[in-house]
Amino acid sequence: MWVQLRCGIEPKTLAALAVVLVAACVFAAYHFWAGRPRAVRPPDRETPSVVADRAVAPTMVPSADRAGPAPRAGGSVVVDVTGKVLRPGIQRLPTGSRVVDALDAAGGARPGTDTTGLNRARVLMDGEQIVVGASPGPAAAPPPGAASGPAGGRPAGPVSLNSATAEQLDALPGVGPVLAQHIVDYRTEHGGFRSVDELRHVNGIGARRFTDLRPLVQP
Repeated sequence: MWVQLRCGIEPKTLAALAVVLVAACVFAAYHFWAGRPRAVRPPDRETPSVVADRAVAPTMVPSADRAGPAPRAGGSVVVDVTGKVLRPGIQRLPTGSRVVDALDAAGGARPGTDTTGLNRARVLMDGEQIVVGASPGPAAAPPPGAASGPAGGRPAGPVSLNSATAEQLDALPGVGPVLAQHIVDYRTEHGGFRSVDELRHVNGIGARRFTDLRPLVQP
């Protein structure tokens, strides 16, 4: 009434102004409420690499189900060094050691020992035996009058597939220079023979030849 009397405004106009003023106040209060500061939750600290590892982990194959034992970092191999060495016996060496390391651990070969039949660069396998200076070679010719066996040029005992030279392998029945070199190449490529059955994987050795060689060789 005071505004109406003071300014000479009609009641309808005053009511309209009151409605506009109320609407402006409500609009201003809404924007003030919507624009107030809010507490923001920090994002999860997991990195994408962690999420990726979790996604891949269930598909990993356990080590026990893999084909063949995998060498572990920091492991060791146990070998038996015998023959003409200063300290023959069991030697424990780091995984990846070679024959030359086993010879050094055994004190080295005795003076005058012939080690040409040893592949000193070959990687050692756990549980193998290294014979120094006593590798079987071709059998000597029988004395006159002695009865010769069915294979006069056969070695006196089983030939070691891991230490025999190409010449010693060539002396085996049915093995020529080419096949002997194939055997040497196979053991160099695969780090040696773990069993006599691996001869079946050598190029040029079939089932019949393997049957003839099996009793004459050893790993």
